[in-house]
Amino acid sequence: MAQPFLKSLKMLDAKLRSAKRAQWHRDLPFEELVFDSKERAKSLGFGEGSTIYHNSYVYGDVRVGKHTWIGPFTMLDGSGGGLQIGEYCSVSSGVHIYTHDTVKWAVSRGQASYERAPVRIEDCCYIGSQAIIAKGVTIGAHSVVGAGAFVKKDVPPYSVVAGIPARVIGRVEVKGENVRFIYKKGKQR
Repeated sequence: MAQPFLKSLKMLDAKLRSAKRAQWHRDLPFEELVFDSKERAKSLGFGEGSTIYHNSYVYGDVRVGKHTWIGPFTMLDGSGGGLQIGEYCSVSSGVHIYTHDTVKWAVSRGQASYERAPVRIEDCCYIGSQAIIAKGVTIGAHSVVGAGAFVKKDVPPYSVVAGIPARVIGRVEVKGENVRFIYKKGKQR
């Protein structure tokens, strides 16, 4: 009984894999071939046109606006008071966003409580790969968080932040489709 089923799964995998390579020049894990990221976002109540990879984790109260892309291997934790991500955001691969932590609970041998606070990412933000956003943080609109950053305090709108802990290293200027990144040492990109 298991052999015919396994054979059918392998045939389905080969067929889907071939089609995805031909259409998008990608090779993805089986679950990503079978499940649609827009359908998953819709089933989670995310805004119109948003996507989330099947291998991303979503806990608690997570709300996502329209046209936001949630990359693979992300952790969206809204269990500590809610997580809100705005419209037209990109949350890159491997980003972790937490609304709680257990640091004081662990070091106090369970005497201290978990700490909880909501996180808000406003519209039009880019969160770089492997960034971590801690509980209680608000990231202002039109901001960029650099790859690998650890964000533990609020980010003003139109800011570029990077580092561990993250600090403001520049600002974002948006005039229609023209976007400039101006860094503290005067360099533009």
